[in-house]
Amino acid sequence: MTSIIDTGSIGKARARKHIRSLTGYFPDVDETGKEKWPRGDEKVWKDGLRAADDDVPSITKSIVHHVQTSLSRQAYNLDDLGAYQATALSAKDNMLLNWNETQLAYTRKQPKRAYYLCIEYLMGRTFDNALLNLGLKDQYHEGVGKLGFNLEDLLTQERDAALGNGGLGRLAACYLDSSSSQELPVWGYSLRYKYGIFQQLIAPDGSQLEAPDPWLEHLNPFEIPRYDVQYEIRFYGQAERTADGRAVWSGGQEVLALAYDVMIPGYGTKNTNNLRLWESKPKRGFDLQSFNAGDYERAVEASNSAEAITSVLYPNDNTTFGKELRLKQQYFWTAASLADIIRRFKSLEKPFSALPDYAAIQLNDTHPTLAIPELMRILVDEEEVPWNSAWDIVTNTFFFTNHTVLPEALEKWPVPLFEHLLPRHLQIIYDINMTFLQSVEKKFPGDRERLSRMSLIEEGFPKQIRMAYLAIIGSRKVNGVAELHSQLLKATICKDFVEFYGISKFGNVTNGVTPRRWLDQCNPGLSALITETLKIPKSEWLKDLKKLEGLIKYADDPQFQKKWAAVKQTNKERLAQYVEATLGVKVNAKAMFDVQVKRLHEYKRQTLNIFGVIHRYFTLKAMTPEERKKANPRVVFFAGKAAPGYYIAKLVIRLIVNVARVVNADPDTKDYLEVYFLPDYSVSLAELLVPASNISQHISTAGTEASGTSNMKFCLNGGLLVGTVDGANIEIGEEIGEENVFFFGHLTEAVEDLRYQHTYHPVPIEQKCPALAHVLNEISAGKFGDGQTYEPLLNTVRHHDHYLLTEDFQSYIDALKLVDEAYLNQTTWLKKSIITCAKMGKFSSDRAILDYAEEYWSIEPLKVE
Repeated sequence: MTSIIDTGSIGKARARKHIRSLTGYFPDVDETGKEKWPRGDEKVWKDGLRAADDDVPSITKSIVHHVQTSLSRQAYNLDDLGAYQATALSAKDNMLLNWNETQLAYTRKQPKRAYYLCIEYLMGRTFDNALLNLGLKDQYHEGVGKLGFNLEDLLTQERDAALGNGGLGRLAACYLDSSSSQELPVWGYSLRYKYGIFQQLIAPDGSQLEAPDPWLEHLNPFEIPRYDVQYEIRFYGQAERTADGRAVWSGGQEVLALAYDVMIPGYGTKNTNNLRLWESKPKRGFDLQSFNAGDYERAVEASNSAEAITSVLYPNDNTTFGKELRLKQQYFWTAASLADIIRRFKSLEKPFSALPDYAAIQLNDTHPTLAIPELMRILVDEEEVPWNSAWDIVTNTFFFTNHTVLPEALEKWPVPLFEHLLPRHLQIIYDINMTFLQSVEKKFPGDRERLSRMSLIEEGFPKQIRMAYLAIIGSRKVNGVAELHSQLLKATICKDFVEFYGISKFGNVTNGVTPRRWLDQCNPGLSALITETLKIPKSEWLKDLKKLEGLIKYADDPQFQKKWAAVKQTNKERLAQYVEATLGVKVNAKAMFDVQVKRLHEYKRQTLNIFGVIHRYFTLKAMTPEERKKANPRVVFFAGKAAPGYYIAKLVIRLIVNVARVVNADPDTKDYLEVYFLPDYSVSLAELLVPASNISQHISTAGTEASGTSNMKFCLNGGLLVGTVDGANIEIGEEIGEENVFFFGHLTEAVEDLRYQHTYHPVPIEQKCPALAHVLNEISAGKFGDGQTYEPLLNTVRHHDHYLLTEDFQSYIDALKLVDEAYLNQTTWLKKSIITCAKMGKFSSDRAILDYAEEYWSIEPLKVE
């Protein structure tokens, strides 16, 4: 087709009609009748429509097609948001072809599949990651440019999917990426939260404010509504046992679960797996009789009640309503997911005894534990499988990953609430408990204390259901997420169960992160330098991270060190530009960047960090101007959200913000110390912070952090680690060499004795740690705002000090001094940075997911040809 139309021969109106018939688009005209084409290449817009492919002309035509049809937009009034949506839809077309072929291959070959149940998936932005995994980023960059847009500008139009909050959700996202990249048949299941957890705002007084995060207010190009996949989920009602040992659950409220699919493309493969999200809808959403009677609130009551289930991630459970909503969420999600899994299994026309041969279901933490009694209900009540046979199927189908050793974090539900919301499931749990305790009694006769410790029901008022225990006895295998964590599990929470079942039921899979997002995507400069230096294709080392060890022989090379330092400096300047655009302040990009970013919690000890910052500030103030010139300039970054009901964590944020205001405004110290709290932490913000860090802090009280994954991300990008001997910090130190880590603090085995001393033999903080006492006194005196405001936070340290800040503070300060000394010798520092990155091969999520596949799920790769 020609792109030149002779308007003189056929007339302007007919010419425009002719163009539209060929391309679906006609240009605007000015007052003289001259065509006004949009920005970009006029010929590209005129050239018409062609099927999507991976060459640039096909890509541009696919984008134009989506502008005209999917968005019903005219090209001449297309903004960046519209261009992003059309371009993303074009990329989605490529994924859809692979996704359909993958699902068809699974259906034809009937492999055993694994299903990953996690309450949250912190996916981040999808578009850039999809282009990288598809290998189409360069083509799309050129194609978008021909249309007059910049791909980097379009990438920023995407909002982070508000489906997660912290490390639990980000780990799940990494595992989905690795499952597809390793060609493993794995599906994820979760909820489609309308508002996520919340958008974090900072009030004028420095406190955290929570606002809804309407991430779905615009078209989400990467999800597929599956209106053909719906399940009815019941709540409340009554459960009546029948003579044959089954029960009939009836009455109550019925809610529809509607499926939305999100494609997960693998890297360097056509394999594309799936994340299925459930949205809650009312079965009967509008009460017309109430509306006609003028009772408008009652008319929409059922609709609002149903839709609330998937409105917010982790609703505040400080209220009765919040507790009930959380339990509703967990049952709604697990029931819908199991209904979907069972429907797929039944299509194979196999006996239910074969379910463990075709499905492995991973419970990621305790949130999905309700899947255990739900599968029992399906098998016993609906499929008429005998109880013992059903329990054998259940305990060979489920696997449980524990993510905490903190007793207060082990999920429990009040029996009265459970009985009200899920009456049949309470019956099943009591039956499971009775049978289990009988077997415990048989093995340990007369040990009543053991029976009480191991019971699924914790006595008290009210009685509580121990969900972690239910997950342990209902699963085939149980694992921790770092070597230390797994050892602690077997010695503490699981001790009685280890003695009952034996050690073989309990294992370890150390966490990992995907190098595609956490090196190649977030740090393209470093990725390019690695590829250039190793002289192997990027596709090789991104799927075999052990190949990074080839960098070690360049660790002392001055030219390579210079290039390495230049990449880090570019990343620091990129972060500084973000801070200036966001907070309106200029950051010294030549200073050391010190980063602690993670969920706010007392055990993660952001408190220790900010107390250390205050100590550093007072130390600088006490110096003469000449002494200060010898100091190592440092910029300290904090980011993370506190749960809405977590008062102490929110006080920590307020203190950080107000310390930053004082420190950053002080002319004596501003050239040597800056502090910033970056609001509304997200994956996209992490992708700026991680590559820019010189050091990152992972300073939990020893024995409290299960693993951590942010420590892996920072080290993979050459940031050195300051940390306690806790979680995966230990294994990182073993891999990269302890001389390249700044360890401090007491070890796990000393923690309980120290807590005992704080409780029964307290020593005044002024005597135990004078430096910390000075910091606390200055805060109380109002140096950083109203001191009275912070007293509840300070009292957690002055009295009992459960997380041992007084015990570790001086060791922490000494470690930071070592950091300053090491940073002065940039040759040695860069060598440490290079070796740290080079030895991070163990911490790829590819390795972790293969561990699960081989040692737990017994699934095999299935390559889509």
